[in-house]
Amino acid sequence: MSTACHGEVRTVERSSAGRAALELLVHGVGGATPEKMLNDPRTVRITGDDTAAVFRRADDATADAASGGHDGRPVPEAYVWCNLTSGNGTRALWLLLLPFMVVNLAHWMRPAAREGTRAVRLYGLLVRLAGLSLTVLLVAAACEVALDLTAWQCAGTRACSDRHSWLAFLSPDASADGWWSPPGRRLALAALVPTALTGLLWYLSHRTWRAYESQEPLDRTPEPEEGPGHTALSRPGFWYGRRLVARLRAAHTAAGLLTVAAAVGTAAAREDRRPGGPALLEALGRLLEASLAGGALAVVWVVCRRGRSERRLDRRLDAHLVHRLPLAALVLLVLTLLYAGWSRPGWHSSGRLPGDATFGTLALAQGVLVIAVAVVARVLHRGAEDGRAALRGLGGPAVVMLACALGGVMSGGVAQRVSDWLDGTGTFLDGPPVLLTWQASVIPVVLGVLLVMCGLLGRRALLLTRVERAAVARDYDVHPGDPARTGRIARTRAMATLTDRAPLLVAVTATSTLLLGAGALVGAFGTTKTPVRAAQEAPTFVHGAAQTAQALGSWLIGLGFILLVTWGRRAYKDPSARRTIGILWDVGTFWPRAAHPFAPPCYAERAVPDLTWRMATWTRATGGRLVISGHSQGSVLAAAAAWQLSPADRGRVALLTYGSPIERLYGRWFPAHFGPSALVALHEDIDCWRNLYRLTDPIGGPVRLHEVDREPLADPLAYGRTEEHPLPGPVLGHSDYQADPAFAQERERLLARLQRPEVPEPRALAEP
Repeated sequence: MSTACHGEVRTVERSSAGRAALELLVHGVGGATPEKMLNDPRTVRITGDDTAAVFRRADDATADAASGGHDGRPVPEAYVWCNLTSGNGTRALWLLLLPFMVVNLAHWMRPAAREGTRAVRLYGLLVRLAGLSLTVLLVAAACEVALDLTAWQCAGTRACSDRHSWLAFLSPDASADGWWSPPGRRLALAALVPTALTGLLWYLSHRTWRAYESQEPLDRTPEPEEGPGHTALSRPGFWYGRRLVARLRAAHTAAGLLTVAAAVGTAAAREDRRPGGPALLEALGRLLEASLAGGALAVVWVVCRRGRSERRLDRRLDAHLVHRLPLAALVLLVLTLLYAGWSRPGWHSSGRLPGDATFGTLALAQGVLVIAVAVVARVLHRGAEDGRAALRGLGGPAVVMLACALGGVMSGGVAQRVSDWLDGTGTFLDGPPVLLTWQASVIPVVLGVLLVMCGLLGRRALLLTRVERAAVARDYDVHPGDPARTGRIARTRAMATLTDRAPLLVAVTATSTLLLGAGALVGAFGTTKTPVRAAQEAPTFVHGAAQTAQALGSWLIGLGFILLVTWGRRAYKDPSARRTIGILWDVGTFWPRAAHPFAPPCYAERAVPDLTWRMATWTRATGGRLVISGHSQGSVLAAAAAWQLSPADRGRVALLTYGSPIERLYGRWFPAHFGPSALVALHEDIDCWRNLYRLTDPIGGPVRLHEVDREPLADPLAYGRTEEHPLPGPVLGHSDYQADPAFAQERERLLARLQRPEVPEPRALAEP
């Protein structure tokens, strides 16, 4: 244990008491009030706004920065950032774009490797292409619902349009000269729905871009990028992704508009290519298809052309591209709608729109991309072996597969659910493309696999609880003790270990969805029938299972949407729910939007620059030191902010983390940025680092560095009733680390060190 970091606490001499010192507190995912963080009912905001701000006690508001607080001790400040990720419950609608967030998360999961290599750039390129395919899939699903099922099939069928009176004005039998009755005009009108969806995504991305990515980090000279401990988190432009987000937003918006144009235009062009059709319209149709192909190539080129610029603050925005590409796609869409609305006597809607090939091509392309990402990730992992990396470096490809599976299941489920609603008897409509029906039908199978996995993990937790009973009795020296009390503590410890089994759950889910997705693709194009029709000649049991799977799939997706929004609202508004649900959401939205511009915004692009600016300006103005104290996700923000400081400022910072997922979650799943070498380098650069954790904490854990981790804290503090604890103490788990005396001890040692003369500190090595 480092004597410089954990030495004996001595009385601070008067000559050193005047050294400037600051204590900066950062809360975790559950959020906290400045009054609770500072343990004072009277607080004042000294900098910031209603979204994120730094607070002090009212008595310290005018404290002299050069001499610490009024009593000569360091001035405590609280950084409150909970409004960046919580507040209005309508933000839960971001959860409906969960596939976009998941694929963006995969971008940051690549194995550790030297920056700038071809394999690293190829990994990012493949993930960006996977993100583009998800945008096309979402808009194509909206086109399937609005154009094919509603405007083409239901409105074009007398029996279906009679059941839904709001479609009567589109029906061919509504009147002899109904203006909206021709199929082309019906499609043009229905195209407003996916167009509006694309516009909404653009608006949300642009609005959050102005609120988050537009916040400039601290500009400084880049550090040399050599050595095993280098991490991109120390680059000046890491938290400033305006240029890439603007480029990707333009490309994805154009891709959505082109998808709508293709859905409308190809149906009209197919009609014009029939024998006896007008030659002019046929020529216009071929020109339109060529233009759509050219637009698609331009979109792919923009996505492939440039990745993130992190080595400096890149303030350029490529305004000509950002404005012209979506505008060109919008003009092409308008021309397509005019072309489709042209009168074509004798054109009647029948069957389905040509969507089977579209969804099949997307599914096949996503499968190829997942395999390609896995190959590249494996190559990168071999070049930088990391035994703690999740799934041996294949965490990123597995998450890409989950994102594609989420997109496919949501698309198939929504299409099947709308089809069942429009055609309750199942006799009027041909229904959605066969592939979407197959994808909806595999939902119960995927859930069955997940239930089996949860059962196995539950069994493992029960077995581990029996082992932990003996450990609890040994740790608290109680024999035999209270069986109920011992069981409660042992069960909490056992359940906390399930977090470390997440890679297995992700691996099984990703593998099963890949295999089932391949089976759905083969089934759709091998039989060209829905599962129910394909099983008609099979035994009764098989036919009944196919009917059950298809029906359950359509209903489960509706239930899933309700649960997703409900849980999302709880996570945003209920602090207790944020401690369980919020950590996964906050991990996903911690990272900048590098692969998908329509993903939920990155709160760290506001929080990390806030902390960096505060620490850098304070140390430069006073010449003093500070300790930054972070709980849970706040510890990740604190570490990221420390990396953003210049080396001179970084050496004046001490770090106290508790309940921290920085190694347990981030180190395993994001080895390129929080791997062992990066954490060792951070410990060597900053003044001192101490980490607290509990065995009952399902989120926080050790950082696995000598002289950083304290032994696990006792939880509860006392097994039974004692003189100090006359009432039974609760099992705290991830919360209330400040209630443990060890927290006050470590905090006092760090604060005392801030006022001591400079002493050299031994450097730590990673634990084997």
